[in-house]
Amino acid sequence: MAKNIQSLERAAAMLRLLAGGERRLGLSDIASSLALAKGTAHGILRTLQAEGFVEQDAASGRYQLGAELLRLGNSYLDVHELRARALVWTDDLARSSGESVHLGVLHQHGVLIVHHVFRPDDSRQVLEVGAMQPLHSTALGKVLSAFDPVAHTEALEVDRKAFTPRTVTDIDAFESVLDHARARGWAADVEETWEGVAAVAAPIHDRRRMPVGAVAITGAVERVCDDGELRSELVAAVRDCARAVSRDLGAGRF
Repeated sequence: MAKNIQSLERAAAMLRLLAGGERRLGLSDIASSLALAKGTAHGILRTLQAEGFVEQDAASGRYQLGAELLRLGNSYLDVHELRARALVWTDDLARSSGESVHLGVLHQHGVLIVHHVFRPDDSRQVLEVGAMQPLHSTALGKVLSAFDPVAHTEALEVDRKAFTPRTVTDIDAFESVLDHARARGWAADVEETWEGVAAVAAPIHDRRRMPVGAVAITGAVERVCDDGELRSELVAAVRDCARAVSRDLGAGRF
């Protein structure tokens, strides 16, 4: 029988340790908890850090799980499963709101549209499944950037292009927008990406409460907004839809 590779076993134990208990741990804490020499523990941590699985806080020197590990954890959820779970709820949302509904996931520094329900009227519309949307200006992108650490990092790294005079491009202002989205549980795009178009989006979580996608209502400003503000009933409807899909994915009630 082949022997297990000790360095991999130690790295796995280290990741499990960082995943439980305190959010951040110092080198001495990690070494003593795993009965490792400090030099050995530091070498493993340095390797995990180089691969993005572990991050070190610059101020305290303590370690925590990294964004790359979160990305790998999210990848187990097949996009087709997410879409299948969302079909009924997104259809209901389009019917009740009278607007288009989009389901998006993080992909290659942007938002990939994996499902699109047409606005329930007789107007000519273009199917947007497979289209990419920017992270920094769209409602889907902003809500993913607010709740998903990987999306957040990518949104800060990309060129935040000004699509309209309303697009937020300054990094401090953008962080403030994300803070606001986290506080209220949803994000908006009122003519920040396309003139005359507004959207509201909410995050979808899996059974581990990890963000795996987002759902949004998109429509003309005059229909989606009242006096420049998103209609409260549409915000509530999007959040209810996101919660319903999350529950179907095992997130429980929240």
